Amino acid sequence: MNFELNEEQLQIKQAVREFAESEIRPNVPEWDETQHFPDELRPALAELGLLGVIFPEQYGGAGLGYIEYATIIEELARVDGAVGLSVAAHNSLCSNHIYMFGSEEQKKKYLVPLTQGESWGAWGLTEAGAGSDASGTRTTAVRSNGGYLVNGSKNFITHAITGQTLVAVAVTDREKGSKGISAFIFDKSMDGFRSDKKENKLGMRASETASVVFEDCYVPAENLLGSEGEGFRQAMQILDGGRISIAALSVGIAQGAFEAAVRYAKEREQFGRPIAEFQAIQFKLADMATQIEAARLLTQQAAALKDAGKPVTKASAMAKLFASETAVRVAEESVQIHGGYGYTKDYPAEKYWRDAKLCTIGEGTSEIQRIVIAKSLLKA
Repeated sequence: MNFELNEEQLQIKQAVREFAESEIRPNVPEWDETQHFPDELRPALAELGLLGVIFPEQYGGAGLGYIEYATIIEELARVDGAVGLSVAAHNSLCSNHIYMFGSEEQKKKYLVPLTQGESWGAWGLTEAGAGSDASGTRTTAVRSNGGYLVNGSKNFITHAITGQTLVAVAVTDREKGSKGISAFIFDKSMDGFRSDKKENKLGMRASETASVVFEDCYVPAENLLGSEGEGFRQAMQILDGGRISIAALSVGIAQGAFEAAVRYAKEREQFGRPIAEFQAIQFKLADMATQIEAARLLTQQAAALKDAGKPVTKASAMAKLFASETAVRVAEESVQIHGGYGYTKDYPAEKYWRDAKLCTIGEGTSEIQRIVIAKSLLKA
């Protein structure tokens, strides 16, 4: 067992850290306040290979593994969870769905532009009536003129407005339940496919989240991913890998919140000395650091299993569950250590706290992770 990154992985970590510190950190407060989605970062992210991290070079990707991927997401989220979330959604969801289940033609047409950063990718599973119960999808795809007419909507879609390519699921056979759900590739050139309401969010405000609507949207048959009825199963497999990236996102947010707390504790004086000298603060910092390290190890374990081609359902759910809840706890303690200043926007603690909460909700709530873990344990 190796608990350390190798030299190449450390170089990647350092390169992403330097990029995040120089190109992202100075803009974080403004982007958060104005809900500005920094599409202007896309060319630089693509040049660094961050929009095609886990895909082979033949499709324009960086050809890296999940250990490197988790490291990259952590470093981005350490500075801004919103940017980390966008890069994670682009890689793990939309692009990865096409890579894992798309035909060679679909990969060349849609995956290559995504890995090259020509546009952002979006992924649609959640609906107004289908959140944790993804099998409750109501959007329909009816055969018509050699393709499909799609009607319905999807909620909470990252890159719904800016993204040009969307992978989404729809019901092709209602009588078959979850086995009657299929996945399709959509692009903004299709009539009847449009973005709708942009969400005004608590956190991750610089990551664009909106709804998409399908109104008699015609999708050619060649845009079906795999075969009819495979969409739900495909989506569950995509989430297995996606949860590794959310775990890494959580670790990065927690690390950023922790570092902010350490800095403040060393600077802030009360009763004639820095508050870092008080045992109450030291115990908080010790617990925070321990929880972060445990979350990081769970995340790296899931990433290593993914790289080895082994099942990751339980490991990714455990990593996502523990890391996301750790991020919330650590960020809250960071606010507490900052005291009254932690409740103001003059210090970064409150933003880490707001950003962290999404990690316990997106790509399966903590409650769903516990269900997934329990099922894995009981069927063993």
